Amino acid sequence: MNAKTLSTPKTATPPTSPVAAAPRSRLRLSLDRFGLPLVFILLCVVMAFSSEYFMTWRNWMDILRQTSINGILAVGMTYVILTKGIDLSVGSILAFAGLCSALVVTQGHGLLAAVSAGMFAGAMLGMVNGFMVANLSIPPFVATLGMLSIARGMTFILNDGSPVTDLPDAYLALGIGKLGPIGVPVIIFAVVALIFWMVLRYTTYGRYIYAVGGNEKSARTSGIGVRKVTFSVYVVSGLLAGLAGVVLAARTTSALPQAGMSYELDAIAAVVIGGTSLSGGTGSIVGTLFGALLIGVINNGLNLLGVSSYYQQVAKGLIIVLAVLIDVWRKKKR
Repeated sequence: MNAKTLSTPKTATPPTSPVAAAPRSRLRLSLDRFGLPLVFILLCVVMAFSSEYFMTWRNWMDILRQTSINGILAVGMTYVILTKGIDLSVGSILAFAGLCSALVVTQGHGLLAAVSAGMFAGAMLGMVNGFMVANLSIPPFVATLGMLSIARGMTFILNDGSPVTDLPDAYLALGIGKLGPIGVPVIIFAVVALIFWMVLRYTTYGRYIYAVGGNEKSARTSGIGVRKVTFSVYVVSGLLAGLAGVVLAARTTSALPQAGMSYELDAIAAVVIGGTSLSGGTGSIVGTLFGALLIGVINNGLNLLGVSSYYQQVAKGLIIVLAVLIDVWRKKKR
């Protein structure tokens, strides 16, 4: 009797039943779509039982005002990360743009000129980032890390390291004003989120962003200008960082050269927690909004409970790591 006769035949693994796979697929889809909102609601319920002040209108307005700056930055960061990039310079660009805007308004120019100056300054630095990444093929991490230092240095040089104060009331209204019961920064954040959500969801440009992040080679083969799209998302990020700088200067009643320190980390955290993949091609503005709000609620809730800011940083870091692990798990399950 030969070896072939003695060998034990291999048992074929039965294929997964479509009927059994369907519920798992639906469950995974439901978790992807509603998981973050459910976590957000659960967190709010826990905080409501932990502090009697949490669910008050005044506290929620504080949360939204505190979230607005990070939210504006995170919207721009979403565009960048969707193309498989990263922008570490938004905090420094925010400070530089805010100082430029404040200098313009204190020199007697109008509100429109001051806001335009801040956004233009941010967009110009974003263009430099985009050129380095798209045209010089410098890795986004390296290019924007360099801009982080350059923009911060330029901010200190611009006014000899001194803050710009005595801002006019019309300018301050952008940060501390109200329209009815709602703060102006919250309204600005909502308008920005709505506009860039619509662009991403309903325009050809938005589809190009997803295509470039999903598969750059296929996007290029399809005739999409990959370099142009990559360049543009860094301009968008810089533009919104400039707007955030204007709002922050108005909110703090002065433009500080050291403003925006580590803000890029909060923006990245909001985007990643919101479900946008660091590998590009997957994510949404709605998810980013929930991510920013989740961070705002955590910070506010821990403050109400008297928890040290050091522990808040630990909690935020753990949430980011958990969000990345979930993203990796999703990819393995596909």
